[in-house]
Order: sequence, then C-alpha cells, then structure tokens
Amino acid sequence: MISRSILLALLGGTTALVAAHAIGRFAYTPLLPYFLADGLFDLQQGARLATWNYIGYLLGALAAVALYTPARLRLAVPLSLLANTLVTIAQGFANDYDFLLLLRLLNGISNGLVFVLAPALVLEWLAQRKQAHLSGLVYLGFAAGLLLTGWLADAPAQRLHGAQRWWPMALVALPLSVLSVLLLRRLHLREAEAAPPQAAHGRLFDATSSRLFLAYAGAGLGYILPMTFLPTLAQQQLPEGHRLITGAWQWAALACLFSIPLWNALGARYGDRRALVASYILQAVGSAAPLLWPGTVGITLCAVLVGGTFIGSVLLTQRLGRTLQPHQGARLSAALIALYGGTQLAGPWLAGLWIAHGGSLTQSFTLGVAALLWAWFWTWSIPRHLPTGAQL
Repeated sequence: MISRSILLALLGGTTALVAAHAIGRFAYTPLLPYFLADGLFDLQQGARLATWNYIGYLLGALAAVALYTPARLRLAVPLSLLANTLVTIAQGFANDYDFLLLLRLLNGISNGLVFVLAPALVLEWLAQRKQAHLSGLVYLGFAAGLLLTGWLADAPAQRLHGAQRWWPMALVALPLSVLSVLLLRRLHLREAEAAPPQAAHGRLFDATSSRLFLAYAGAGLGYILPMTFLPTLAQQQLPEGHRLITGAWQWAALACLFSIPLWNALGARYGDRRALVASYILQAVGSAAPLLWPGTVGITLCAVLVGGTFIGSVLLTQRLGRTLQPHQGARLSAALIALYGGTQLAGPWLAGLWIAHGGSLTQSFTLGVAALLWAWFWTWSIPRHLPTGAQL
C-alpha cells in the first residue's frame, strides 16, 4: 500500500508535468494541423517554432544542472512552473509570428527546468525513503496530459481560431500549476543524504555512464519527429476526414498512459538496462512504420509503439543513471536531459531543411529510425554487472 505522503508527492510531480510538459510543450502537436489550416503559419514555419522551443528546452535543462541542490530545487521548480503557465496564457494572444517564436523559446526554457527538476525532486525524496522504484509513476501525469491536450485541441476546434486555440490549454494549466506548487513545496530533502560533497561534484562521464549518455543522445533525436508531427503526418497520408487524423494523437497518449506502469514494473523486475534495450527496439519499429506501411497501418503502429515507449525510455534512463552514480542523482538527471534536449532540437530543424529542399515529412522519419538504432546499440553495450556487484 502506497502511503498518503508518497501519493501526494507523486501527484505534485504529475501535475507539474501535465501543466509544463503535456500542455506547455506537447499541446503544440495536436494544435499544429489547426494552426496550419487557420493560416497562422506554414509547415516550414511550424518546424522552426518547434526548433526554437527545443533550443529553449536545452537552455533550461543546462540551467538545471546548476540547480540540483535540495534548496535550489525547492525554489526553482515552482518559479519555473508558474513562468511556463504564464507563457501558455500569453500564447493565446500571440498572432504575430515573431512574438510566438519568442514565447515558444521561453516556454522551452521553463519547460526544460520543470521536466528536469520536478521528477528529480520527487525521485530524490522517494530515494531517501527507499521507494525509488515508484519514481517512474510520476510520468503518468504527462501521459494523462497528452490525452487531455488532444481533447482540448479537438473539442472546441470549430469555435476557436488561430492563437485562441491556446485558451483552453491555459485555463487548465493554471490551476494545475498552483496545485503542483503547493504539493511540491511540502517535499523536504535531507541535505546529508542528498549527496556527499566529494561525490556530488565527481565525474559525470566514465566508461559506463558515457554509453548511457550516447544512447540518450539518440533517444532525443529519435522520438521527437513522431511526437511533433504525428497528427500532421496523418493529415498528409490519410484521406480527408479520416478518424486517425485526430485519433492518432489519442492512440499515442493512451499507449503512453498504459505503458508507464508497465515499463516501471519491467525495469524493477528485470533490470532497467534490459527493459531500456527492449523499449528502443519497439520505438525504432514505430518510427519506421509510416515509411514501411504508409497510411492507416503505419500511422497506427507509429502512434502506439512510439507513444508506448518514449516516456518508458526516459524513466528507465533516469533510474539507470542513478544506479550508475547514486550520489549524483539530480545532477546526472539534469545532464542527461540537457543532452536529450540538445539532440531533439535537431529533429524539427532537419525536417524543416528537408521539406524546404523538396523532401517529404514521411521521408524525414528515416533520421529518427537511425537515431533509435544508435540508442539501442549503446544501451546494449552497457555491462550487465557493475564493478560494485550491482546488476543492471
């Protein structure tokens, strides 16, 4: 039985991810086809908006590397979360493209901070209570948020236009952010257990952890194209009015929601390394599906397999990293996600270049497949046993 205090800690982390990551960041994906139809911007400009958002995400994740101490965590998380929500509100009034570029950059910075620091705060708090195996459940909020953003994009679609489509997102994000701040402020980390001084500032890169970093670089580039352009790809590959044009995002969100407890349990039972290897194989197949089977089959497989694995790979990587370097949990998490953010921003940018030179959005998914195979190889190369005797 999970105690009330742990449930509230997980709720605080999940609501933070709903507001900042699902709504603040990924709501852009189901909204993108509507923005294109409204003439707010074109597909190439849409890819540029995504790229600037990911540049901000990288900057936020890099800033989080310096904010991993307990005192800084408790201050940085609520400030970043509230800033992210204010940006979401402002986007509802951004009809100017240059202003929207700036807002997506600011959204990325605050989102990067929240996505790194909120789960890190919850993970460290749980680890001090010998409950780190529950940490993956914090990402359930993000998965539920994906479902929510799909509904918030589609339900009022006929009544809103252009930047107004952000209004329902903002109305939901604001109370969730306030609730998250109230819950996360209750979490107190014991300084002495958080990290011995000589270990907390040790080397992040060694023979084993470097392989994890290399794998995560591929993961960032590999997942981002499907999770940014899936509804738009469905619109291009399927006949007008097909249920998967809006339904693909719902399938991805459902797969994500149901897969998080599964990957959390598989990692705890069979080892995070082994589960991570399996997740990258399935994710690569999902990314390749629209290339191999264009249309209903490819879009469905992409939605289910990518949606059902990409957050699993995040939570497994975070736990595996903490196993490799237990006294640098939050710092290692921040460094990993900074790298993840750096490689994923290349995805929309390369897609935009490819489209500008006459290529198709479908063809650009080849890059993601190659990146995920890279991630699988480096994860597979991590030794199963550490010199300390720990089994991965």
